Amino acid sequence: MTTPATFRLTETDVNTLGEASGLVAVFVPEEGTLDAAARRVNRLTKGAVERVTTAKGWEKAEAGDVTILSWPTGMTAEKVAVVKLGKKPGPEAARKAGVALGKALGAEGATLCLANRKGVREVLTGAMLRAYDYTDQKTKSGEEKALGEIVAMVSKPEEMDVDDLSAVAEGVFFCRDLVNAPANVLTTTSYAEQLSALSEHGVEVEVLEEEKLAELGMGALLAVGQGSDSPSKVVVMKWMGGGDEAPLALVGKGVVFDTGGISLKPGAGMEDMTMDMGGSAVVAGVMKTLALRKAKANVVGLVGLVENMPSGRAYRPGDVVKSMKGDTIEVINTDAEGRLVLADVMWYAQETFQPSGMIDLATLTGAVIIGLGHHNAGLLSNDDGFVGDILKAAGAEGEGAWRLPLGNDYADQLKSRIADVKNVGGRPAGTITAAEFLHRFVKEGTRWCHIDIAGVASTSFDSPYAPKGASGWGVRALDRFIRDTCEG
Repeated sequence: MTTPATFRLTETDVNTLGEASGLVAVFVPEEGTLDAAARRVNRLTKGAVERVTTAKGWEKAEAGDVTILSWPTGMTAEKVAVVKLGKKPGPEAARKAGVALGKALGAEGATLCLANRKGVREVLTGAMLRAYDYTDQKTKSGEEKALGEIVAMVSKPEEMDVDDLSAVAEGVFFCRDLVNAPANVLTTTSYAEQLSALSEHGVEVEVLEEEKLAELGMGALLAVGQGSDSPSKVVVMKWMGGGDEAPLALVGKGVVFDTGGISLKPGAGMEDMTMDMGGSAVVAGVMKTLALRKAKANVVGLVGLVENMPSGRAYRPGDVVKSMKGDTIEVINTDAEGRLVLADVMWYAQETFQPSGMIDLATLTGAVIIGLGHHNAGLLSNDDGFVGDILKAAGAEGEGAWRLPLGNDYADQLKSRIADVKNVGGRPAGTITAAEFLHRFVKEGTRWCHIDIAGVASTSFDSPYAPKGASGWGVRALDRFIRDTCEG
């Protein structure tokens, strides 16, 4: 698994900058005033910092932009970074600066001369999240070099609230590694084993096998996986760090590979369907973060792990399957499988834990990409306050999210002639009708939010805090939501 870079805080000591290795970053406000560290680096490099801040490009640069000078004269460092950032930057600009520095981080580490600047946490967050590269499947010649340490020079390190940053980064990296892993590596069995290993951090983990799922009546989930040789599973993770209050339930779609089943997807781009377990990976990442930072909250994470394959045993368009709730579902399209998995796991979560609220996450519809692109997840909820708190947390962490509506008119598109409901409602409002299908499996009185992350879980370009591939979207937003609403 990918390990985040380590960091430490230290008092500012400009006398050590000449011998610092790797990357040295100085921070300069828009007006170009140099603080003690920037002046020291400017003298060592014979005015290189001032040449950057007086050049025409400086005025055009935005807050958080970074100029890299390679092999600076007069210093041991391989690179000097001149960061345009004021004394009291906004969190977005501070994280943006950190991302640029994380991208430049190498084996020799970095020294960030932040002094008494605000936004230290955000700069470190951006740097740690961006310093990521998925290499598990590459053949390595010789010993792989780990990323060097990030040293943040600040005025009062003892007053900095950053102790939990490593826990958050580890949760995000766990999520990304799971999403980036190929389907022949991340099978339902190996996935369950990785989740079971969270018990080492204090998470209570239970794996429900097919026999138990059949006993519970999870006919919808089992139908999706019956065409595969990989056994379907539900993994239940419990972190009970709070008091006696009812837990928050996080439910994730874990389709480790999605061919579409009998409703086979086009061959072009099907290799990307290794990411169709992205919702479950977010749940796993959040659970790991909660355990590592010893969160004072009660949270249960439940993921349905299946593989959707075509075979002589596969479920078919026209089949009618029975959910754990007891509702019958007419299968119109076997490629609308994620909602069948979630329906049973959501019902089990409510029956077993009577949660204070329930959030499900899934790479559920291509329609959400048409509507929101790759910059915002789609949120749909039966509770304004609940979804408002989630949107607030996502905004605070710089993770794009946008609310879409629900309504009976959309639910009517799911009416079936032969069963209680059908699994698709046609092309119009595909994201909303998918959520209305799930809404059917939410008990009266349960606060619920559905998050469709199909557009943000993995991208073909660099996302704000990650290189192309898995983004880890949602781990930080949900961790922040839990801090704000579940921890006293």
